Amino acid sequence: MNFTEEQRAFREGIRRMVEKHVAPIAAEIDETDRFPEELLPIFGDMGLMQLWVPEQYGGPGGNLTLMCMAREEISRVSPACGSLAGLNTMFIMPLLHFGSEEQRKRFLPIIARGGVPTAIAISEPQAGSDVSAMTTRAVRDGDSYVINGRKQWCSYGVVAEYIVLMARTSGESGADGISAFILEPKKMKGITFGRHERKMGWRGAPNTPIFLDDVRVPVENLVGEEGRGFRASMRALDLNRPTIGAQSVGLAQGALDASVAYAKERRQFKRSIGEFQGVQFMLADMVMNIEAARALVYECARAGDAGDWQRLNALASMAKCFASDMAMKATTDAVQIFGGYGYTRDYPVERMMRDAKLAQIFEGTNQIQRMVIARDLLK
Repeated sequence: MNFTEEQRAFREGIRRMVEKHVAPIAAEIDETDRFPEELLPIFGDMGLMQLWVPEQYGGPGGNLTLMCMAREEISRVSPACGSLAGLNTMFIMPLLHFGSEEQRKRFLPIIARGGVPTAIAISEPQAGSDVSAMTTRAVRDGDSYVINGRKQWCSYGVVAEYIVLMARTSGESGADGISAFILEPKKMKGITFGRHERKMGWRGAPNTPIFLDDVRVPVENLVGEEGRGFRASMRALDLNRPTIGAQSVGLAQGALDASVAYAKERRQFKRSIGEFQGVQFMLADMVMNIEAARALVYECARAGDAGDWQRLNALASMAKCFASDMAMKATTDAVQIFGGYGYTRDYPVERMMRDAKLAQIFEGTNQIQRMVIARDLLK
């Protein structure tokens, strides 16, 4: 990829940090499923969590390309830890595109200091891919909204200082009538969390249901106008999906690196397994597909950075879908190359294969991504 000298220096700094702070705990985080809170100040000091906060609010003023670079590099070792890079993005985007200047001045300088976990709550038990089916409701009561309902799969919500939550303010179904609110879970009464979901992979990144029982939210915490929350969530997803593609590329690259090293070392029939054509073809397919996915991800990032919203919607779905499908294939092949050892937890490729599966599901399943791409072609 044709990166600038500044971008390459950015990547190199992240790589050094990953080797020192992330690689030593990656396997342990997967084993114990604990949230690596010790990484928050490290990522915060590097400006990684708050990467997209504009400079005028005290942030690094990063962009989609830098977000993808950070997540790709960290995900070579741990995509769960990679999610902490740009963690604040899903909270920031609705404020930047739909919020008031007063809200931006109120919240963004706090986020810009770094190390402040945030989250976005969209999905519900019966409203996953179909966001418009949500039933969590917010009712105006004087100077507040009273919110009741339940959210599912809220990544990092249980540790978040602030959460952007989507709730219905009018109607019974459909995209119209969904509004966005800023919750402060450690200050507002009526917010409780369920048990941590016991996931197959991506462990260490907590997902917990949120229960909202007469949660009173001030009117000034409404993001934008009533009924515009669906647009806010879709814009945030369009900008975040390429970063899932980048994480998938990083994960696949980590699996390839491990496979190449193992193929050179492992000997069968008096020679390394890397000398067998069957293994060579698997490695060749892995690297070709990784490079193709990487090119697509950064083409999408360029469109996002240029504000080319017309192209971004379909490109974001392409990048996320193609890269995550590729990562699933690459990590499965990595396990095959490692043979019996690949099926054990003594080697990282078993964990990588489990991690890859989630990327095909969250931020919109790959079946939904294909629908978005096809509709863009046929519109």
